[in-house]
Amino acid sequence: MDPAHKEVLRKHRLELSNHILVSDTVLPFLYQENIITESQVEEIESQKTNKNKTLRLLDVLPSRGPFAFDAFLRSLEEFSWLRDKLLHELLTAARRPEEDWHIPDPVLQKVPSDRELSRLASRLGPEWESVLLDLGLSVESLFRCRADHPLSAHQQVLAGLVQWRRSEGRNATVQRLLQSLRAADIHPSVLQDVFR
Repeated sequence: MDPAHKEVLRKHRLELSNHILVSDTVLPFLYQENIITESQVEEIESQKTNKNKTLRLLDVLPSRGPFAFDAFLRSLEEFSWLRDKLLHELLTAARRPEEDWHIPDPVLQKVPSDRELSRLASRLGPEWESVLLDLGLSVESLFRCRADHPLSAHQQVLAGLVQWRRSEGRNATVQRLLQSLRAADIHPSVLQDVFR
């Protein structure tokens, strides 16, 4: 699945789980289109609540190949307002490419160094928590970063960024970091000279 598609599903995960009833049409359609297997359908259906069924489906979908997102959108026939919202999100994200940040392609694909993360940490303001949450850190992890470094906001941010990089491995790219910075409405000037 395309990283932009994964990002849209991740960003709307709770909203989708609150509104979609997967058992009636979504799962049968995805099974018919050979996106999910029979055992995955059974696993999803074994969840006790509809919300948990949807959350489990959203866990499975990203690993189901390049056509999974499009098939998922087509399965949302009865939830067209949600489908339209996801499409709008994709179009909006496409209009704000990484080129606006003036960072070359090879840099976007690399994992940021300690020095780069430290430079970024020194430039982030109070929005650092929303950036780290968007990167996938838990509220507990943020609390731990604050508790471990009570006297230094820079160290709190840096600890969170390093933890994100450690947990994501090679997926902790500059490009992924930019997605979260953009989601927190951080101005591109913050990144000037951070990624050299």
